[in-house]
Amino acid sequence: MDFNDSFLSEEHKELLKSATESVDRISASPVEVPACTKAPNPHQGKHGTSKGSPVKNDRHPHSGRNGRPKKGGSGGKGTWGGLLETGDDYAVDPHDPNYDSNEEDFESNASKLSAAFDEYRKKATVIVEEYFATDDVVSTANELRDLGWPSYHHYFVKKLVSMAMDRHDKEKEMAAVLLSTIYADVIDPPQVYMGFTKLVEAADDLVVDIPDTVDVLALFIARAVVDDILPPAFLTKEMISLPKDSKGMEVIKRAEKGYLSAPLHAEIIERRWGGSNNNTVEDVKAKINNLLIEYVVSGDKTEALRCIKHLKVPFFHHEIVKRALIMAMDRRAAEGLILDLLKDAADEGVINSSQMTQGFSRLIDTVDDLSLDILSARDLLQSLISKAASEGWLCASSLKSLSFQQQKQLEESEAELFKMRVTSIIQEYFLTKDVFEVISILESESSSLSPELNAIFVKKLITLAMDRKNREKEMASVLLTSLGFPHDDVVSGFVLLIEAAEDTALDIPVVVEDLAMFLARAVVDEVLAPLHLVEIGSQCVGQDSIGKKVLQMARSLLNARLSAERILRCWGGGGSSRTGWEIEDIKDKIGKLLEEYDSGGDAREARRCIKDLGMPFFHHEVVKKALVTVMEKKNERLWGLLGDCFCVGLITMNQMTKGFTRVADCIDDLALDIPDVKIQYARYVERAKIEGWLDSSFSTA
Repeated sequence: MDFNDSFLSEEHKELLKSATESVDRISASPVEVPACTKAPNPHQGKHGTSKGSPVKNDRHPHSGRNGRPKKGGSGGKGTWGGLLETGDDYAVDPHDPNYDSNEEDFESNASKLSAAFDEYRKKATVIVEEYFATDDVVSTANELRDLGWPSYHHYFVKKLVSMAMDRHDKEKEMAAVLLSTIYADVIDPPQVYMGFTKLVEAADDLVVDIPDTVDVLALFIARAVVDDILPPAFLTKEMISLPKDSKGMEVIKRAEKGYLSAPLHAEIIERRWGGSNNNTVEDVKAKINNLLIEYVVSGDKTEALRCIKHLKVPFFHHEIVKRALIMAMDRRAAEGLILDLLKDAADEGVINSSQMTQGFSRLIDTVDDLSLDILSARDLLQSLISKAASEGWLCASSLKSLSFQQQKQLEESEAELFKMRVTSIIQEYFLTKDVFEVISILESESSSLSPELNAIFVKKLITLAMDRKNREKEMASVLLTSLGFPHDDVVSGFVLLIEAAEDTALDIPVVVEDLAMFLARAVVDEVLAPLHLVEIGSQCVGQDSIGKKVLQMARSLLNARLSAERILRCWGGGGSSRTGWEIEDIKDKIGKLLEEYDSGGDAREARRCIKDLGMPFFHHEVVKKALVTVMEKKNERLWGLLGDCFCVGLITMNQMTKGFTRVADCIDDLALDIPDVKIQYARYVERAKIEGWLDSSFSTA
C-alpha cells in the first residue's frame, strides 16, 4: 500500500508542520532538545510506546539499538532523540510486539519532507546570492520555477528580504522588483503573504544582526502594499496576532503610520531605494508614452508587450492602462488596436486584474478634467468600459459608477454653495435676532438634512460667535438649542471646531475657554448628552492638545456647584429675544401644560398655550415630552393632543420628525426607566406614519 501525507492524522500533520517551519532556525549539527521542551512519557512500563508515534518512545526497545547517547547529545536509553532524527542506525523491528507498519511509513515520509526542505533552503540561498550578483530577473524566476516545491516558496520570500535587509539600497530595490515581478506567476499570493508573516514574527531575532530592522522591514512591507503584492489588510491582521511589545508590532506601526499614511506615499516609497535602473517616475511615464505611440504606428503587439515587460514596473502598470485609454479616446481610429493590446496584456498576465481596474478607476476620477480637451470623454469612457467588460478582461462591478461620480459632483457643488451662504445667514441672524427666519431658511434648503452640512453650520455658527461679544455668543447658544439638530451632527460640529482650534487660536487667543463654555452650555441646554463628551474626547489626540484642554475645562465647568445656573448666565443673557433662562422656562412651561392636559385638561386650552409660547421652531420639544410621557404612563391621552395639533397645523411634520428623532437619540437612557421603550417607540412610529405625521421613509434606527 502506498502511504502519503493524506494518511497522516491531524496531530501528526501539525507536529510535522511545526518541525519543518523551525528547521531554518536549527543548526545543521545535532543539538540536544532542552528538557523543558521534551514531552512527558504518557505511559510507563511495557506499554510505553504510543502506537503510530512519529518517533519511537519505548523505554525498552527491541530493535537492538545501542542505548548510549549519541555524540550530539540526543538518543540513548529513555530519551526522545533529536528533532525529526532519522539516522541510518535506526531500524524498526517487525518482531517488536509494539510494531506498527504505519509507523515506518510515517517516519519515512517525515524524513523525506525534512530532507526536501533542507535541500530547498540551500538552493534558495544560492539563487538569492546569484540574483544579487547578476540582477537577472528572468533567469532567477526560471530557476525558482524549476526548483519545484511551491509550498516552500514562503521561505524564499523570507530569505530574499532578510538577506537584502543586510545589504545596500541596490539589493533592497532588486529584492522588491523581483517579488513584484514573480508575484502570482511563480510564487502564489498566499506564499508571499506567509513569507512576510514569517518576517514580521522573526523581527525580534533579525534585530540582533540588523539594528535597523524595524525601519527596513516596515519599508519592505509598505513597498509590497504599494506594489500590490500584499493587501492593506495584512497590517490589520498582523496587529491583532502580534504581541504588543514585540518588534513585529513596531514594524507594522512604522509601515502604517510612517510610510503608508504619508501624502504621496506611493511615489516616496518607490523612490526610497533609488530604483534598480535609477529611473524616475517621469522617465517611466515617458517610456510608456513612447511605446504606446510606436505600437499605434506599427501595430506590433508582440513588441509592445515585450516593452511593457522590459519596463519592470508591474506596480505601475495602471499608468499604462490610463494612458492607453486616453489615447483610444483621443485617436478614435486607434481604439481597436488599443483595446486588443490591453486584452492580450490581461489574458497573458502581463498586466494583472488589479492594475487594470486601478487604471480604469484613475481615469474615472479625472474624466471631468479630461472632458475639457475631449468633449465626449465621459460617453467614450463608458463605451470602453462596456467593451472591456463584455470581452471578459475587466470586472466592471469593481469600478466606480460614472453616473454616481456625476451625482456626487453635483452634491459637492451644492454643498459648496450652501457653505458660502452659511456665513451670510449667521451674520444676518446676529443683526435681526430672528431665530424663526434662520430655521425657515435651513428648512427650505434641500441639502440641509445632510449631517455633514449640519456639522459645518454648527462649526461656522460658533466660530463667528467666538470672534464677537457675549451678545452674539448667547444668541449662538440659543439658536443651537432651537435648531433641533441630531446629537451626532452637533458632535461632529464640535469635533470640527476642535480640529481647527490650532488655526482659530491665531485669531482668537481664548479659544480654549470659549469652546469649553460652548460645549458645557450645549450639555446644559440638552443639545448634547454628557456621554457625548466622551465621544468628542476620543477624537482628540495627545494629552497636551487643545481638544483635551477644552474637554477638561468643560467637565470642570459642569462639575462645579450650581453649574447649570452659572453656565446659563455665562454670557449674561439678553443676546436675543429668547435668553438661555427663557429657554429653560419654555421647557418648564411645556412640561406643565402637558401635565395639566394629561390630568383632564381641555384640548383647546392646551393648543392655545402651545401657540402662546411663540416658539413654533421649538415645538419638537412638545412632541418629545408628550411621546415620552405616553410611553412612560402607557396613557394615550397626550397622543390625541399631538394628533389635534397636527390636524390644525400647529405642529408641522418637520417638528414631528425632529421630536421623534430626539426621542430615538435618548432611547437607551429611557430604557433604564421604561424597559420596553424600544418596542413601544417602534409601534408609535408606525402609527405616526399611518396617520401622516411622519414620512414613510422615517426609520426607527
